[in-house]
Amino acid sequence: MQHTIFELRRYRLRPDARELLLDVFEREFVETQEELGIGLPAFYRDLDDPNAFVWVRSFANMQARAGALAAFYSGPVWKAHGAAANATMVNSDNVLLLRPASPWPAFAANSSTRPPVGASSVPAGLTTITSCSLAPGSAEKFADLFEREARKLIEAAGARVDGMFITETSANTFPRLPVREGETVFVWFSTFASRLAYEDYLARLTDSEVWRSKVFPMLDQEVWRAMETVRLTPTARSLGVW
Repeated sequence: MQHTIFELRRYRLRPDARELLLDVFEREFVETQEELGIGLPAFYRDLDDPNAFVWVRSFANMQARAGALAAFYSGPVWKAHGAAANATMVNSDNVLLLRPASPWPAFAANSSTRPPVGASSVPAGLTTITSCSLAPGSAEKFADLFEREARKLIEAAGARVDGMFITETSANTFPRLPVREGETVFVWFSTFASRLAYEDYLARLTDSEVWRSKVFPMLDQEVWRAMETVRLTPTARSLGVW
């Protein structure tokens, strides 16, 4: 079943705690969530913030989300290891509840085989997540604009667009875990073979007259503040690889 609900989760961590969290997370919280029907397409280290962990999980729908999260957070694995995970965090409430903005499946190019527990080799590739803050009610219009004018240029410059998302406006069906409500956003994920490939992409996009003079200004005039881009690398057990 294709998932229609996604959480983009960004945790602010205590200094030097990221590897402690990753050890618990990748050992205890991956298969135990997948067994409940939760999708876990990607986990990332933020290249520019050593105290941030970013990950994505998905659900068939909002009702399935409520049931799966209730089962996980009341289950034995979270009871055994949740305190250790929480001890690494300053805050875990920076969460966007999203839905796909296009009919093609998000993260379709991901590897179908997850590295085993204990894997330490970091997959190749770099991912960027770009967030656009929008006026209420304008997310679908912006998504259409991006698909029509921007995506092909971005891919021609060397990016692999792995997903495009807009705000899911349904009420949070698991209020024990807060999400950022009252916001309208468009978010896209792009993946590159390496940091050098990303730098080459930026140069090609900057050199594009169509991007500079037409497409970027069209996008920029629709956003409420400057687009925010974070640079990420996949963790050892992430499926989000080049």
